[in-house]
Amino acid sequence: MFYHQYYPIDVVNGPGTRCTLFVSGCEHQCRGCYNQSTWRVDSGHLFTTEMADRIIADLNDEAIKRRGLTLSGGDPLHPANQAEVLALVKRVRAECPGKDIWMWTGYLLAELSPRQQEIVALIDVLIDGKFEQGLADPSLVWRGSSNQIVHYLRPEQDRV
Repeated sequence: MFYHQYYPIDVVNGPGTRCTLFVSGCEHQCRGCYNQSTWRVDSGHLFTTEMADRIIADLNDEAIKRRGLTLSGGDPLHPANQAEVLALVKRVRAECPGKDIWMWTGYLLAELSPRQQEIVALIDVLIDGKFEQGLADPSLVWRGSSNQIVHYLRPEQDRV
C-alpha cells in the first residue's frame, strides 16, 4: 500500500484531535475530487511497518490527547489497500484502547465485498458514497456531497 500524507495532529477529518492517513488508490475518480493526486495506487510513499508503528505511537502519546484515527484517501477500501488497512485497524483496536476509527470511502456500505466488510466491522464511523459534484454542499458536516452518508457503526458506549 502507498499513502500520500500522514497528519499526526489533525482537527479537520473527524471529531477531536486525530491522526489522519490519506492512502493512495481510488477507482472512483469522482469529478471534482479535491484529492486527485491520490488516485494512482502507486503514488506517494510506501506504507511500511515503521509508519504503522509511528501511527500507533502517536495515537498512544499522552502529551496530545488524540481521539482516534481517520483513514481517507484515495480510498482505504480499494483492493490494493485492504490487507494493510485491515492490519492497521486490527492494531489500533488491540494497542490503542479508547481510540475510535473513522473512514471515508466511495464504496457504498450495502455493496461492500466480504473483505471490505471485515475491515468496516472494526471501525466506528464510515462515510460512504462517491463525491457527486452536482450534490456538493459545503455546509454538510463530514461530507462533501449530500448523497454521502455518515454511518455510526457502533453505539457511543461501545466505541473504544
